[in-house]
Formats: sequence, structure tokens, C-alpha cells
Amino acid sequence: MSAEQLYSEAEITLKDAEEHGLTAEEFERIKSYLGGRTPTVTELGVYSGMWSEHCSYKNSILQLKTLPTESERALTKTGEENAGALDIGDGLAVVFKIESHNHPTAVEPYQGAATGVGGIMRDIFTMGARPICSLNSLRFGPPDQKRNRFLLNGAVKGIGDYGNCLGIPVAGGEIFFDPTFTRNCLVNAMTVGIVKHNEMAFAKAEGTGNPVFIVGASTGRDGIHGASFASRDLTSESESKRSAVQVGDPFMEKLLLEATLELINSGAITGIQDMGAAGISCSTSEMSAKGGVGMRIDLDKVPLRETGMNAYEIMLSESQERMLVVAHKGREDEVRHIFEKWELSAVEIGTVTDDGLLHIYREGRLCALIPAESLVLGGGAPRYERDTRRSEQLDVYQRTRFTVNGEPVRNQNAGANTSADDSPVQDIPAGSAGEDFLELLASANISSRRAVQEQYDTEVGLARVIGPGGDGGVTRVHDTNKGIAVATDCNSRYVSLDPFNGAAQAVCESARNVAVTGARPLGITNCLNFGNPYIPENYYMFTESIRGMGAACSAFQIPVTGGNVSFYNESVDGPVRPTPTIGMVGLLDEIQKAVRAVITRPDMRIGLIGNFQPSFGGSEY
Repeated sequence: MSAEQLYSEAEITLKDAEEHGLTAEEFERIKSYLGGRTPTVTELGVYSGMWSEHCSYKNSILQLKTLPTESERALTKTGEENAGALDIGDGLAVVFKIESHNHPTAVEPYQGAATGVGGIMRDIFTMGARPICSLNSLRFGPPDQKRNRFLLNGAVKGIGDYGNCLGIPVAGGEIFFDPTFTRNCLVNAMTVGIVKHNEMAFAKAEGTGNPVFIVGASTGRDGIHGASFASRDLTSESESKRSAVQVGDPFMEKLLLEATLELINSGAITGIQDMGAAGISCSTSEMSAKGGVGMRIDLDKVPLRETGMNAYEIMLSESQERMLVVAHKGREDEVRHIFEKWELSAVEIGTVTDDGLLHIYREGRLCALIPAESLVLGGGAPRYERDTRRSEQLDVYQRTRFTVNGEPVRNQNAGANTSADDSPVQDIPAGSAGEDFLELLASANISSRRAVQEQYDTEVGLARVIGPGGDGGVTRVHDTNKGIAVATDCNSRYVSLDPFNGAAQAVCESARNVAVTGARPLGITNCLNFGNPYIPENYYMFTESIRGMGAACSAFQIPVTGGNVSFYNESVDGPVRPTPTIGMVGLLDEIQKAVRAVITRPDMRIGLIGNFQPSFGGSEY
């Protein structure tokens, strides 16, 4: 560590650390990484953001490591890049990822959902891939309640406005309503892109003395502590934390997309990363740790849109439409020229060092001196295995024998040791088939989604083959005869009744939805939405869902290329229904063979394929 004097606005105590979401054990661990000294105010903020669940995956990474990730098509290591990439032949790769923006949407639905779309788009084009389509998976409380309609309408408008301005079509998605999502809605956004193998970019800093640039939008106070905000339960006070919600500008993002792709193709840079959760803190530490280097950053050079911002605020700001770029020394003018062409800012704020440390300066003072490796997932960030406990309610349900008007119906979630003698029986009265059918059609979970779909541009780019409303969407890969099939799926109700089989069924459903278009499933990305992991019953749901997902992926021989974990989807009313959303991609070698889910003639025959046994299966019925 440098002997240079560190500046801190205040003396940090354990109470300060706890107010930043850190435990006493983690506070001591931080001091050990800093050579025994107490962190500065800025350092505490950086560790708080980087060790939050949202950035460190500290309560989930050990479970995620059990998922299958190997594939002969894989071009990236799971979790080590901005998104996953799979080979689709002809020197091309499909790049895809899904992420959540749940807490921000629950507080500010329009901006929360819009910036969720913007963030996942940047993850794709930061890899050098041009986005070809997007999808979403949404969860809200019953739509007959005013607050739920407000959240739904705001989120849908945010998704539509941002994506439409970017010119990226929506290829599909899903919406599910349930009372558990009334206080804590879920907004999961997925984007898919295409890139040539030799034009892929990676989030790695290298080359001592190479210049470090911040490009795109200026930095404000929006989104400060966004990562930490997403790593806590929603409470009655969450509504007031609008400053933790980012504000997006889709028109600037469109310019940033084009400038970034041109920059990558120029060969002037060695690495690039989106500034998402934890802002500059995350991009500098992750890029440095991956390259085994450090950085010297002068925050005085960061373009600001608000006055009086200190080092703590600048490092943790999550202002949107920004990137961190490491360029080749001597090619700085090329970087500036490209961004000037697109009327965007590109400012050199530092250099790469060879000591593995982040040197953060503000107004000539050293505000932070941190080993980059100590901050990141897979490095010094903590990793925990939480306690699990199977709930009694789950046991009772899986022992129950169901009947409909006295006729037995198979409970496919029943345990193997269920005995007919001691199992509770629940009879469900039913009307005529016609009456039940009409009642189901009236359900918000089955009714038409046209009102939502019409707010999304599904035709822009002229690459749509099958759009929203079918089982899976299909988008043409330009200049080829190939198509990419996509789907997002999860039956939250099923998972809450049987987490292992429910998560496995989510994989199976997404595979079926891709397969029925004529595509072969290639791989998945996941967005794991669960309650507070410190509650054993919640963590049991999470671990069992991981097991089920892994088993299904192994059966299909497809990899998990990456994704997102969103814990703390919980309010005073309890946790949301567990929702491990699956984003599946598939490949059609001949786009003209794509199959649509439409009946075109009155004489067409309808068949049921596969084994069928009467069961509820977590269905709307």
C-alpha cells in the first residue's frame, strides 16, 4: 500500500458500516484488505456497493456454481463477461442476457423499467454485438387494484418508450398477476444480439500506462446506492428513495450504441465495460481485477451534471448511458474523434497501473486506495451458504390428494412417500366444462396481451419472422439464412408449490416454446427472483430451484451462460412467489422453415403430443 496520505471526510465506525449494509465481520474483513486501517468514507461506499448482493452474489454464487455451463458453442465463461455468447456458425455468435430491475420499478415504474431495458442493452453492445431483439417477463399484483395498474402502465410505457427510441423490436415476453407481487413487482428484461467472433470485446483492463476513458453521459446523483437499494427488502420508506432510481435517456443510448460499435471495430481499445450497478466503482474494479492490474483515476476529470459532488457520490453514481474504456496508448485521439462524431463525450480520466490497486483522487487528494481484487465476485468479495428449511405449508400441499367433484386428480408435486391413508384430501367443486372455460378466459393471467404488445415496436429493423403472441419469437440474422428463436418463461405459482420441479418445468417450457418454432435450443440465461435469503424457507426455495434448473439443463445438454440474482423481493406482506425466469435462445438454420402457432384452414387436425395425466400443475385452473 502507498504511504501517501489518505483523505476521509469522517472517521468511519462499525455503525457507519452497518448503515451501509455491511456486517461486523465484513467490516473487519475490509480492514484486513486495507492493511489493518479503517476505510475512508469513499472506500466504505465502494465496498458497500461492490459487496452488496446485487454486485457480489455473496449469498448465491456457491449455488450458481453448480449449474451446467459447458458447451462446445460457448465463447465466454459464465459470469465473467457482460453477457453470454454462443457460436451459431459462419463466424457469428448470439450474445444474450436477462436482468432484473424490480426495486426501482416498484418505486418509480416508468424510469425503473426503462433503465432496466437500457442497462441490459448496454451489456449486449458492450460485447460488440448489435442488439436484434428484446423480451421481458413481468409480475404485478391483481390489475383490478389501482396501484397495480399504475405500476403496470408505467412499466410497460417505460419499456416501450426506451426500446422504441433505440429501434430494437420486442420479440416476446410474459405477464403474470398474483397478490404476492402487489408491493413488490418484478421487471425482468432480456436482450439478444449478434456479433462476429473476431469483433467481440471484453471487460478487461491491460497494458500499464494505457489511458482510461469515461464515455457517454455526464455523471449526476441519480442512482447512488442503487446496488445497495436492490439488496434490501422493500419497506414503507422505500417510496422515498427515488434518488436510488436511475434516469434514462434512450436517444443518448442510441448514439452510444453506434459509437461503441464503431469504437470496438476500430481496434483502438483493449477493453470496455458498461457502468451499471455501483457505477465507476464496479467498472474500474472488475476490469482491473480481470486483467490483474490497477488504475489511477482522477475524479476531477469526470464530466458532472451537478455541482458539489464528492468522491463518494461520483464513485457510486449510477447515471445511465456511460461506459468505461481502456484504450491503446497513442490512440487516444481516435477514441475522442469517434465520440465527437456521434456528439458524445469521451474524457480521459486515468491510466492503467501495474500494482493491482485503485487509486482514486478528488481535488488533488487521495480518497481511496483499494486492492481491486478485494472488491469483486470470485476475488475478495464474501461468499455465504445460508441455512435452509422446508416450510410446513409445502409439506402439507405435497401430501394432499386432490379431487374435482369427487373424482381423483393426480398431484404431480406429491412426494414419493405419500400414503393414501394419512394424506389430507381436498375436493374442488367445478361447474360444467363450458362454465369453467369461460371463467378461465376471464382471468387476467389468460386474457389477451394485445393492449401491452401494441405499445412495443415489433417490426422495426424488418427482421421479425414471428413476433409477440406466439410461443417463441423468431428474428432473422441479417445476411444469413439463419434465425434466432427466443422465449422467456416461468410459472411462479408452480415454483412456489414445488421449487425443484417448478424450475425444471420453466426450462422445459422455454425449450418447448423455442422448439415449436422449428429451432434447436442452444442455451439459457436466468433471472432468479426470490425473497430475503436470510430467511431459511426462502433460501430453501432458491436452492431447490437451482437444483431443478440444473437438472433440466443437463437433460437438454444446454449451458447456463449467465444471468442475474434478485433477492429481497419481499415486503411486510411476505416474499413474492419464487420466480426463476428462464430466457432461452435457439437456432434455426433455415429461416423459411419457421413454424407459427396459427390455424390457417378449418380442416386442419389438432393433436396432443406427449404423455398426458390429469393434474393441476400450478395452472390457472
